[in-house]
Amino acid sequence: MDLVDWGLAARVGRRVSPGGPDVTAAEAGATVAQLQDLAAQAVDHVARVSQLQAPVADNTAVVDRAGWIDSNAEGLGVVVRPLGEAVAARHGSAGSSARIAGAKLSAMQLGAALGWLSGKVLGQYEVFVPTGQQPRLLLVAPNCVAAERAMGVPARDFRLWVCLHEEAHRLQFGTSQWLADYFTAEVNTFLMAADVGTAEALKRLAVLGKTLVQVVGGDDEASIVEAAQNDAQREVFARLSALMSLLEGHAEWVMDAVGPEVIGSLPRLRSKLDDRRASPSAADGLMRRLLGMDAKLRQYSHGQTFVAAVVDQVGVAGFNRIWESPQTLPTLAEISEPGRWVARVHGLAA
Repeated sequence: MDLVDWGLAARVGRRVSPGGPDVTAAEAGATVAQLQDLAAQAVDHVARVSQLQAPVADNTAVVDRAGWIDSNAEGLGVVVRPLGEAVAARHGSAGSSARIAGAKLSAMQLGAALGWLSGKVLGQYEVFVPTGQQPRLLLVAPNCVAAERAMGVPARDFRLWVCLHEEAHRLQFGTSQWLADYFTAEVNTFLMAADVGTAEALKRLAVLGKTLVQVVGGDDEASIVEAAQNDAQREVFARLSALMSLLEGHAEWVMDAVGPEVIGSLPRLRSKLDDRRASPSAADGLMRRLLGMDAKLRQYSHGQTFVAAVVDQVGVAGFNRIWESPQTLPTLAEISEPGRWVARVHGLAA
């Protein structure tokens, strides 16, 4: 059985998801049509600046917040299922009632998190999908409208900018056919390293409780994500953090590399978005720390700095060696010191 009742998680997420911006039916239809059109335009722009090529598929979906929640509940179910199967194999039918109750409790917790995140995410490339299903590029229409209004930026420019970011992700995975499997395997390794049902898990639960108090108290150094890990998971988490920094940083670099000739208000967009990320409301700040989103935001800046530094030293073609294999991916230390990656992969002095 699944460790999480994913159907319940999706229902909870949709129930607690915030209401979208006030738009007419005509405005909503126009937004969907424009996002579809801009996603198509983004393909050539991203290919030009990234020098990457991948088959172009008609896989862009403009969704509302409920659609994003459903997609992520399904995707998380795919990646977490092997852990549930391992637990079932280890314990058999023993404690099945407790596991059912736990699955529902986990669903409510994850559903609440998905509901909150559904009001924040502008777009996403689906990586974790059921076997035989093609990943899609998702654009969350109400969040794009809400963000552009809050920042007071030109709607078309902002929407194209978002499309560039997500198209960069599509190209990353489309160019490197091994990348999705590698990413999934690393997440599975991380999950399978969990000490399910052991005394060690109970000890970490106590540490997690202490860390929760620190987070709520405003401790910026406390990390719920790291507190929940054992030593084996921390090693995998370091590799996943490096990969996420690369993927997000490269997408950010692409967004800006297209230049003002494509997006006239680009400097203003970058300034507004950076301010938005750096200045959440008090409630959002708490939720960001609880869900590890502060680490996600650092991945944008650290990864973008890494990409820019490598491109400056070896050019875009030299940077693109990064997509060749798992061995050419940067380590977490190399993200902080790009010259070390250049020295290792290109044999050049830092």
